[in-house]
Amino acid sequence: MAFRTLDGVAVAGKRVLLRADLNVPVRDGKITDLTRIERLSPTIRELSAGGARVIVCSHFDRPKGKRVPEMSLAPMAVALGEVLHRKVRFAEDCVGLPAQQAVERMADGDPAFAAELAKLADIFVNDAFSAAHRAHASTEGVAKLLPSYAGRLMQAELEALEAALGHPVRPVAAIVGGAKVSTKLDLLGNLVGKVDVLVIGGAMANTFLAAQGYGVGKSLQEADLHATARDILARATVAKCEVILPVDAVVATEFRPNPPTEIVQVDAVPDDAMILDVGPASVEKLQERLATVKTLVWNGPLGAFETPPFDAATVAVALVVAAQTKAGHLRSVAGGGDTVSALRHAGVLEQLSYVSSAGGAFLEWMEGKTLPGVAALEG
Repeated sequence: MAFRTLDGVAVAGKRVLLRADLNVPVRDGKITDLTRIERLSPTIRELSAGGARVIVCSHFDRPKGKRVPEMSLAPMAVALGEVLHRKVRFAEDCVGLPAQQAVERMADGDPAFAAELAKLADIFVNDAFSAAHRAHASTEGVAKLLPSYAGRLMQAELEALEAALGHPVRPVAAIVGGAKVSTKLDLLGNLVGKVDVLVIGGAMANTFLAAQGYGVGKSLQEADLHATARDILARATVAKCEVILPVDAVVATEFRPNPPTEIVQVDAVPDDAMILDVGPASVEKLQERLATVKTLVWNGPLGAFETPPFDAATVAVALVVAAQTKAGHLRSVAGGGDTVSALRHAGVLEQLSYVSSAGGAFLEWMEGKTLPGVAALEG
């Protein structure tokens, strides 16, 4: 994948429109996680040091064309200024009044809105990979109207992803967890043809186990996708992709913090119990297998990690992945909201090769889909 970067771009005296993702978590009017803002700062510093006038634009939540005070970017401007250690001025609107009135009647990606944004600048820089899967005016539209480049955060993200699945060092493994197979059908279908080892965990593993005839008690699973699960397993066999499913599980009769639990083999799940985490034998098997691979892509936890003690498997595997990465034996790339939270919970968020803060864009990239915001920067 070849895309335009800021290398060699003369920005002195230029107005640079920088598409960022400042859609950060806010509680009671206060930003609770500065990760996205901090990751954006290197691009802004580089452009500013090069003599550019930097205009940062972003979305926040879903105002649906209306002015919603609670969705103002004003707090993000303050936080960005604190991270940059300089004043960041906040504009009450993204374009002039007449254009704003027209924008309220437009859908995302409207070319007229893109044209109004383009009037603000001489150069467009997209540093919002997390919004790159949307063909919006501020991601794809304006890129067609101005000289356009990937910001340093976007560049780092794309380079990490290309190294993970584009041209990875083999053997390559993928860990896919989460609740539902139905939300990750495209992902699983793409991965079986690209990776050597596919680890399926989380509640979606229950669907695969049930599809093979195992009783899963009261566990969350999708009975209408049993045939689909068997088809994915068959495709993996043809592609010579090894699929690793749990061999044991941590079960409980109720889902709450620290209930009575039992470790059982997957062929012995009680009818009144739920599988809430993979068991220690599964973790040991996975740890041994990970010691033999060179590249890992991770999306989704192995169990209900938010509720102890069902975080044990995810934490144990995360620690091994971090250790293998630190030792130089593994290139590890992870992404997705739950995955980021799980890695932070395990205390290894900064110890993997790259952790993407993107959600939908990371997932669609793993599915092998074209991201409009990235495609607009190719060439």
